[in-house]
Amino acid sequence: MLDQIHWLAAVTVLGVLEQAYFFLQVIYARRLFGISPPKISGPPEFERIFRAQVNSSEYFPIFLALLWQAGLFFHQGLAAALGLLYLYARYCYFMGYKASSSERLAPIYFSSGVLWILIAVSALGILHFFLSHYVGLNVLQFLTA
Repeated sequence: MLDQIHWLAAVTVLGVLEQAYFFLQVIYARRLFGISPPKISGPPEFERIFRAQVNSSEYFPIFLALLWQAGLFFHQGLAAALGLLYLYARYCYFMGYKASSSERLAPIYFSSGVLWILIAVSALGILHFFLSHYVGLNVLQFLTA
């Protein structure tokens, strides 16, 4: 079974490391701008870093769920590749938002597109499983015939 999930696990670890990096950036920004927790407001430079980290954290559970569903029900390699694209887009989003609020737009649209693809792939994989397992209808046989 591990050979069926090792790429998903690797992308998950990379995602966790990315989240840790974003958390550290907020800690460094707090020190730089003298903003002690629980305060979340300060200069725009701090607020952009803080919002980028919070926004990325909010989407992380959605990303993980879709990554694993797409990998388990559709194709591990495709899901892992999409996961890497998503993580790269999130990194670009974070760095763009850190520089300027307008610099976040292209990466956030791209990462959202990747999430939509993961949703579609997950749904197709789950639908295929249900049809083949419960109805006895193998869609792939029809497509290859």
